[in-house]
Amino acid sequence: MPSQTNDARLAQRVEMQSAKVLRWRFTFNLALMFFDGLVYFCIGLLVMYVSDGMQIVTTRLQLNMHINVYLYEAVCALIWVACAHSTGIYHRHVFADGYALNLLLLKASAYCWIMVCALNFIIQTNVWFYTICWTALVVWIVEMIVRFVARRFLTYRHRKGDYAYPTVIVGSPEGIGQILKFLGQRKQLNYRPVRVCPIRVNRETGLIEADPNTDVLDTMVRESWGEPIEAIEYGDHLAVRIAQTGAQTVMVTDVLDRFSDNLSTFAVQMESLNLEIALITSALDIAQHATQLRNIQGMSIMTISLPQYSPVAKVKKRIFDIVVSSLAIVLSSWIMLIVAIAIKIEDGGPVLYKQERIGLHGKPFYIHKFRSMRVDADQHLKEVLAANGQEMGARYKLKHDPRITKVGNFIRKTSLDELPQFFDVFMGSMSVVGPRPQRDFEVQEYDPVYATRLLVKPGITGPWQVSGRNDLDEEESRQLDVSYVQDWSVMGDIVYIMRTIGTVLHPSGAY
Repeated sequence: MPSQTNDARLAQRVEMQSAKVLRWRFTFNLALMFFDGLVYFCIGLLVMYVSDGMQIVTTRLQLNMHINVYLYEAVCALIWVACAHSTGIYHRHVFADGYALNLLLLKASAYCWIMVCALNFIIQTNVWFYTICWTALVVWIVEMIVRFVARRFLTYRHRKGDYAYPTVIVGSPEGIGQILKFLGQRKQLNYRPVRVCPIRVNRETGLIEADPNTDVLDTMVRESWGEPIEAIEYGDHLAVRIAQTGAQTVMVTDVLDRFSDNLSTFAVQMESLNLEIALITSALDIAQHATQLRNIQGMSIMTISLPQYSPVAKVKKRIFDIVVSSLAIVLSSWIMLIVAIAIKIEDGGPVLYKQERIGLHGKPFYIHKFRSMRVDADQHLKEVLAANGQEMGARYKLKHDPRITKVGNFIRKTSLDELPQFFDVFMGSMSVVGPRPQRDFEVQEYDPVYATRLLVKPGITGPWQVSGRNDLDEEESRQLDVSYVQDWSVMGDIVYIMRTIGTVLHPSGAY
């Protein structure tokens, strides 16, 4: 009986702590919803006033009835908030990614525009069509600004340890160290490590147990995070002890394999106390595929597929590439002319540089760039690498390459040297977005997982280019490329293009 009483008190204390952790998110989202509604209400009234449409009349059933303009805009504002909620704008994992969020805002604006048009059709008002369009456009622009300010505020508070989700990291000491390093580099993510829980697999029983290598754990935490984090021992009532720390998220780095009994048991324990499970998976995790379970003559068969590799999806991507590359060629033609003249004036050499790269399914093709190096640059690559203590390989880095010309240095920093590749995209050997194309000697070093990047066309821009370029380590670069192969979509490509614009304006890792 006393044991049951203690468990009840523990459960009550856990619920109180969980409620405290969630309170700030509820308040923040509620404030965002209220402000979103207010933004639409004010902009709607402003557009109605400018367009001289403050007198709204409905002709439904041949009755000329006046509608209060404030009531009308209040209903439209509620529609806007509902559309924003339906697209996932208020989800905490979306808020940190400004580019994805802006696309969701555009999607919500389109939904709201359709709903408001339907509302006006149903009640047959005299509201002008262009008034609805202008309202939707201005609301989208203003909301992007609002989210930018809110995101900056939230990121600032994250850096101070506020408004972040207390997280317990579970895994091997090495896995814990890798995740701590990742979270430390990406302060905009709202995970705040409060405890670590080192575990390992017992080779004899196959069950999970506490990892006693505290020295290794301390070293990994110190090197990755810079300050000590208290460890919590794996064992009985782990979920209760984690919840007592005030944590809301349990991040599993490794050891607990997908679809294993160990993970299933662990997850049930955590989720029973409303703890979120954040599972770090392989870039090629099968769970990201579309699955369908069938029963054929008593045998259960699960089929998996990636919808973006269907013929229809590939045609969509090709059309997208043709449209984007055509617009880019037309709009940047005057820039390409200026760059070509500058290269020619500097040393009189050829304007364009072509090099054989490996493309889709391992087929070679020629990539075209504006020449940014000396004419004899390729012949001197090995000696330049040797002078910097490096060897030929897939990940050689040269921050100060003596072969780069003055004009070349500028066009590399601004990515203007990539512009001729839009012709390669138009001709079909490349895509606008995809893994960067590499040379044959680099491809020869691929392992089976990394070789999956050859299943899509190489791109002008992609995850590597917008995530730090050469400042990324080899493992991060590989993970980004392989993840793209698994997750690409036309909408995702649009996000990468938007992020590329930001990278061009604020370049990092370009050398």
